Amino acid sequence: MKIEINNAILSKNMQKLFKHIVKTANKYSKFNQKKFEVSINFVSRDEIKELNQKARNIDNATDVLSFPNLTLKPMAKVRYKDFKADINPETHNLMLGDIVICEDVAKENADTYGHSYERELCYLVLHGFLHLIGFDHMTEEDKKIMRALEEAVLNKYKITLEGK
Repeated sequence: MKIEINNAILSKNMQKLFKHIVKTANKYSKFNQKKFEVSINFVSRDEIKELNQKARNIDNATDVLSFPNLTLKPMAKVRYKDFKADINPETHNLMLGDIVICEDVAKENADTYGHSYERELCYLVLHGFLHLIGFDHMTEEDKKIMRALEEAVLNKYKITLEGK
């Protein structure tokens, strides 16, 4: 597992926590791959607004966007050998995609929802990763499944609404 985090101002502890969250989500979601990689990028409000416009035709800044390399179904068995074209030749990891987070919107969300900025960032990393491995929240049933998984992972690290 390789997680590349593109943000020099995040503490080493926070970066380590992101990696633990992704590792736990990998296990809890039954994706259960050992050789994969994800890129987490932090961008400005203007940058995420532009990406949101291009990717989703929505002319607003948002908190997180996910750009999956693969089309996966949640909790379906993934066979590494079925994705040979999506394997990084240098690392031999399955390239899942990119997560893009806007720190300004994350800070606003934390204030709006009454929890810490750190909790919001952990949630956004987790939420973005789940999208990369096929989870979505377009229907009520899918939303319930995704939210339950998010809470289970965050609770493992005591990252609750009142916590971190």
